[in-house]
Amino acid sequence: MTTNPPRILRLKEVQERVGLSKSTIYDRINPKSPRYDPSFPKPVKLGAYAGASIGWLEGGVNDWIAKRI
Repeated sequence: MTTNPPRILRLKEVQERVGLSKSTIYDRINPKSPRYDPSFPKPVKLGAYAGASIGWLEGGVNDWIAKRI
């Protein structure tokens, strides 16, 4: 039995899957925003430096969507 490795989704893919804009997604992950959603999947850094790109684990995004259905 083989298992697939975790897949990282970039912002564009997350936007398409959850149906939210870029700014709304960033609001959902920002604790200082009035639209903050602690249940929204946390992004992961894709590099070691401060301004590194981020992505989201596909499983976390899928779980978040499933909880809203």
